[in-house]
Amino acid sequence: MARIPIAKAPSGGRCPTEAAAGRPPEGRGPGRLPAAPAAVVRFLRLDRLDAGDRAALGFYALTRVAVLITGYCAAWLFAGDPEGREAPSFLSLWARWDWDFFRRIAEHGYFAEPGAPGSAHPDNREAFFPGLPMALRAVHTVVPSWPLAGLLISFAAGAVAAVALSRIARLHLPAEAGERAGPRAALFLLVSPCAVFLAVGYTEALFLAFALPAWLAAQRNRWALAAVLGALATTVRVSGLFLAAALVVRFLVAAREHGREHGREHRRWRSAGWLAFPALPALAYSWYLQAHTGDWMAWKHAQERGWYRQFHTPWESWLHTWDGAFSHAHPTSYAAMFQAELLAMVVGVLLLAWLVGRRQWPEAVYVGLSLWALGTSYWYMSVPRATLLWWPLWVTLAVASVRRPWVRAAYLTVAAPLATVLTLVFASGKWAG
Repeated sequence: MARIPIAKAPSGGRCPTEAAAGRPPEGRGPGRLPAAPAAVVRFLRLDRLDAGDRAALGFYALTRVAVLITGYCAAWLFAGDPEGREAPSFLSLWARWDWDFFRRIAEHGYFAEPGAPGSAHPDNREAFFPGLPMALRAVHTVVPSWPLAGLLISFAAGAVAAVALSRIARLHLPAEAGERAGPRAALFLLVSPCAVFLAVGYTEALFLAFALPAWLAAQRNRWALAAVLGALATTVRVSGLFLAAALVVRFLVAAREHGREHGREHRRWRSAGWLAFPALPALAYSWYLQAHTGDWMAWKHAQERGWYRQFHTPWESWLHTWDGAFSHAHPTSYAAMFQAELLAMVVGVLLLAWLVGRRQWPEAVYVGLSLWALGTSYWYMSVPRATLLWWPLWVTLAVASVRRPWVRAAYLTVAAPLATVLTLVFASGKWAG
């Protein structure tokens, strides 16, 4: 954030069957990283990667190299000193914008540092959920560099997300067609315009590393595991609540489709209690903030103060963003990003219409809630980044590319240059996404 400017899973599907459990983070501030990432690894059976998984990881590795090369070029061509004789340190390229909030929370907590909320000069850091700072705090115990710790977290989380997204996409097509769709979904995500945020120390990769396996677990009707992973996703971003709502709808759809057919209706409804679990981290964080500030919604009010997140009607938000994009009241770099916000919102609305038309109700709920949250502020902000979290978009494109080969060529031709440009913009310290 910048201050300114489905088809059901077949019974013989590839989703793993081992149960795994993790515990949500406890405590009132950044602390130890929970053991749940091990549950993700076991659930995805990363020790038994098939050809589709390896293809997705191959795309992942190549795109990570591309991001690093682009960052190196940005350091030497666009981000040097005024005389052009000294390039900035490589790690400093990735420590931009929101990163400083995550680092300060991980290092000092929410309230123990001058400038923190409650002090004479609050910095609105309580707008950020504690999942990533907790992970940073844990990794920093063995990695002295904060930026490097952030990069390593996103690197590991992104690999998990790529495999999970590939496996989700495979469920939408049978046999060989599904094998082609899986790696393509991962590729489309990894070369999307805002893909740089999957590489840097931001929340997108870590959120997807929990949210996508949670969705896989739900596809296999493993509600306890889905709930635990969904809770971990909520520790990272408030978007975890949108995932929680989608899991509820997925549960209801599955209950209607399979309950009596398999004679497991009673057992299925006994699992319904797990669906409240993903909301607990948000409640715990609100309680933690209330204990220090007296405000149960301190995280939301911090977003309103710092990033113009006060409620406005959708048409007001559109008009304000349009004005930012085309009124010439802002520098061209900001105006260009406002234009990107408008385009991303149009893509989101079209995606939502497609999902509703296909009666993919759980995915429609997830995307619809995201659009409502992003589309009812003073103006749009971070909508392009949010597209990274819309896994139905990447699955839809992958399925379409299998059925219509020209879709892949068209998408890559447009998305790859935009991804390069936004990586250059981010690495050179300008507002991106």
